[in-house]
Amino acid sequence: MSRSGLNYLPFEIGLFCLLWSFAFVAGKIGVTYCPPLLLLAARFSLAGILILAISAVRRDDWAMSWRDALVFAVIGIANNALYLGLGYTGLKTVSAGLGGLIVSANPVFTAVFAALLLGEALTLRKVAGLALGIVGVAMIVWHRMSVGTDHLEGILYTLAALASIVSGTILFKQLAPKGSLWIGNGIQNLSAGIVLWPFAYAFSSADAITLNAQLIGAFAFLVLGGSILAYVLWFHLLKVCGATAASAYHFLMPPLAMIFAFFVLGEHVALQDLFGVVPVALGIYLVTRTPTPSVQVAGAKS
Repeated sequence: MSRSGLNYLPFEIGLFCLLWSFAFVAGKIGVTYCPPLLLLAARFSLAGILILAISAVRRDDWAMSWRDALVFAVIGIANNALYLGLGYTGLKTVSAGLGGLIVSANPVFTAVFAALLLGEALTLRKVAGLALGIVGVAMIVWHRMSVGTDHLEGILYTLAALASIVSGTILFKQLAPKGSLWIGNGIQNLSAGIVLWPFAYAFSSADAITLNAQLIGAFAFLVLGGSILAYVLWFHLLKVCGATAASAYHFLMPPLAMIFAFFVLGEHVALQDLFGVVPVALGIYLVTRTPTPSVQVAGAKS
């Protein structure tokens, strides 16, 4: 990566974290007024159409093999349809803050599978950072669960969503589709929308939609900020940072999601929640700092 590209990296990371974190709040607003699967099917379909239409107008280079297009479609099903389909269903009975907390465990599992399948280094320093991240997230989760406002069913859906995004992250790095990430994101969204529509019709009813300014605003953000800009940034970070380091930024999501949920939704944030932010921040630093020669975990490649 060029030096000028590195100069923009902090901005890209910051923007991605803000967009991804606020998406939990926007999603919570959306599922309050619209069934989750209908909301997502419409979101992905519109985002996919917009991306591919913009590409056609700009006359972008569509040089992409059928294999790469199929890989993008499969990743779209894992990272979009399954991850958010399960996650938004969970948001019906869990808070936006807790939803962000559970999904932030992504780096823990991604680091392990990236070492096993992709040959990414899993140093003792990274293990320590990931452990600190787990401790911080666990502190906040424990407190939220003790309050008793979040339900087990929603937590299980969110855990399944976590498994889906870990799978999508590993698939992207392992299969390494070639071609424009912008067009690839359009394929992902469109494939996710196509897959979700039958389930949305089977398990949802349009009569349950309450059309108001809150739903329209949340939907607009989810399409433009979430499905389009955030995912382009996400896959860009995967390429330049590696699966483990890029996924580690998910540890920023719990405090950011809680802050947004507090100001926008009025969700309670206690002092115990804030204590969990310290080990999380330190864990991010250890996982994402520039690698230095160090002892490797047994089985990991240098």
